[in-house]
Amino acid sequence: MVIATNLGFPRMGAKRELKRLVENFWAGKIDENALLSGAKKHREEHWSLQKNAGLDHIPSNDFSFYDQVVDHSYAFGVIPARYKNLKPGLETYFAMCRGLQKSGVDVEACEMKKWFDTNYHYIVPEFDSNQQFNLNATKIITEYNEAKAVGIQTRPVILGPVSYLLLGKPARGSPQEFEPIQLLSKLLPLYEEILCKLAEAGATWIQIDEPCLIRDLPPTLKDEYTSAYNALTKVSPKLKILIATYFERIGTNIDFIIDTPINAIHIDLVRSPGQLEPILKRLPSTVSLSLGLINGRNIWTANLDDALAEAQKAVTALGSERVFIAPSCSLLHTPHSVQNEKKMDSEMLGWLSFAVEKIHELVIISKALNCGVDSVQAELDVNRKSIQSRRTSSRIHDPIVQEKMKSLTPDMFKRKSPFRERQQKQKQKLGLPLFPTTTVGSFPQTKEVRSIRAKLKKGDVTLAQYDEFMNKEIEKCIRFQEGIDMDVLVHGEFERNDMVEFFGENLQGYVHSENGWVQSYGSRCTKPPIIFGDVSRPKPMTVEVIKYAQSLTKKLVKGMLTGPVTMLQWSFVRDDQPRKDTTYQLALAILQEVQDLEAAGISVIQIDEPAIREGLPIRKEDWNEYLQWAVDAFLLSSCGVDCSTQIHTHMCYSDFNDIIEAIQRLDADVITIENSRSDLKLLNAFEKREYTNEIGPGLYDIHSPRVPSTEELKTRLKEILKYIPKNLLWVNPDCGLKTRGWKEVEAALKNLTDVAKEFRAAEAGC
Repeated sequence: MVIATNLGFPRMGAKRELKRLVENFWAGKIDENALLSGAKKHREEHWSLQKNAGLDHIPSNDFSFYDQVVDHSYAFGVIPARYKNLKPGLETYFAMCRGLQKSGVDVEACEMKKWFDTNYHYIVPEFDSNQQFNLNATKIITEYNEAKAVGIQTRPVILGPVSYLLLGKPARGSPQEFEPIQLLSKLLPLYEEILCKLAEAGATWIQIDEPCLIRDLPPTLKDEYTSAYNALTKVSPKLKILIATYFERIGTNIDFIIDTPINAIHIDLVRSPGQLEPILKRLPSTVSLSLGLINGRNIWTANLDDALAEAQKAVTALGSERVFIAPSCSLLHTPHSVQNEKKMDSEMLGWLSFAVEKIHELVIISKALNCGVDSVQAELDVNRKSIQSRRTSSRIHDPIVQEKMKSLTPDMFKRKSPFRERQQKQKQKLGLPLFPTTTVGSFPQTKEVRSIRAKLKKGDVTLAQYDEFMNKEIEKCIRFQEGIDMDVLVHGEFERNDMVEFFGENLQGYVHSENGWVQSYGSRCTKPPIIFGDVSRPKPMTVEVIKYAQSLTKKLVKGMLTGPVTMLQWSFVRDDQPRKDTTYQLALAILQEVQDLEAAGISVIQIDEPAIREGLPIRKEDWNEYLQWAVDAFLLSSCGVDCSTQIHTHMCYSDFNDIIEAIQRLDADVITIENSRSDLKLLNAFEKREYTNEIGPGLYDIHSPRVPSTEELKTRLKEILKYIPKNLLWVNPDCGLKTRGWKEVEAALKNLTDVAKEFRAAEAGC
């Protein structure tokens, strides 16, 4: 029989129950026992949901309070020395994720990076060259036993040993030649111990995620993969091991594992449908194949006829007993359920499939294969109607937008003069000092701000009352920045629920969910808007609010926009046309806003593009095509202004070495970047490639509640000056301040501007 299975389920819950649980614990509103018991209940609900839907293999250990990688680090004792004096358990765990600052304790968080090409983040493991591993937590076994206690047999999910090491980095002070993969032989015994304990507890299948198998890997890693899985498959004859890959094709990396005695391989047939037939030809007769047929990263209803046709190829080649039906990747990257959407029209709802619905799609496919198509004929008929409805809907295409796309010219993709000429004109017009200070954009979204936005949506306050409240928040923000002598101010973005969702709400071609939340990092969730058709801007989106903020001060106020690639990456995107075309449509809409801001007298305009690196294809052979259109989209959105208008952009949590030439080609006058968690290593790229435009490396980490001292900021700024010339350097935090509290923001920014003025005075004294 074909097996219906899942690789992972969203953690937050239908109504973000886990988010509230964790944040209440951080705030001291509940104790550790309440946190742990609430999390246990949450997990049991999700296991029952999947069992009742008809899945055969249900994952466990896909739950996390922050992310699955830091869970492994804690479990294996990979805890950096700076946390050694903290209380073991949740205090240490959350300090690794968020940092900790309290009564004599002040430790920074570990580095955070994007999980492959998603907007989900993970905490980067830090390995010492003499790393001593120890199994100091049993979360994996505990959660398996929890499910078993309520009558649910699960398939525990573990991040594979090779990928875990490859995703980490050498700890501070490690020898230059040290690479974490050298620790594999020391780490494997802990994996063997975990598998042994799971076998003793009654587990029969283990899912070991090896997502790095879809990267460009050196042939030398074959020995590591072979030794790892030759060892792990011998732990217990009771255990069967499935190696899961996702987000791309496994390609020739299949050679690394194909000759090991594993029991199954999972492949992503959404991102790489062409890999099915080559793998069918290579698969040993003892190995089953898990087919990633349902998109785990987008929200459109699957074409079940197409999925069935693909699945049938595998069944014909392997037999039904060796075929699993699965999502392309963990459903972590999709919202909980369409059932929570009460305001969306029925036609649009019929086009959508969130995590719960995707599980039903998996079950329909497996039932059709096991019991015949007639057994699910009604479900298939509904699916065909949905696919046809979306394909033929008049809501999808806009002739005016299509005509604009045909009218693009080469001049629309380049600034009117080179940077050096623009820089001089901007200096004359803007009059900024050395080491100019600014923030990346947003200020704290307080409970009061969120409350009045909710009241407006419910009709409990009028638009005039809402605007009056927001204007007061903007004025408070402006006055605070004036008070600490910030050089380029922002209005705070209080009217924006999210940097992408806000603009999506003001553009045609988007639709919005009420509860389509997905996890970004820790308790932070986003609600990606949905691009279903051609995108256009009906009217100005930010001009009036920025004009109001500028009217309050003689200092410069930045116009704040989200760039086209980030709008694409952080939305659920239509899949019926090339992503390039959708991005250009977004760029044209943003260009209109940029030009209207300039016409309104705004001389500094920031177009955020934190997701350009995120969107980079995983395989290097696919990079050039993507970078060409991604950079062109930014240029299209930003180049239609005068030379004296200063264009800023922002990027965060990126390996800039990979895309430094593309960043230079963006030709932004100023770029601000995340830098604080990366030990300044990101700046090497800008120094080595002689980056010529102005740059603001983040001076402190806004994802942590700790407040950096002036001494810490001075030390960091001195280090930055070793890489960036003083005449190009801006002083700023590493990201927006939306998730922080006012008290810590006020203290941190006061320290930041004081340090900039001190450095400025020192230069003047010279």
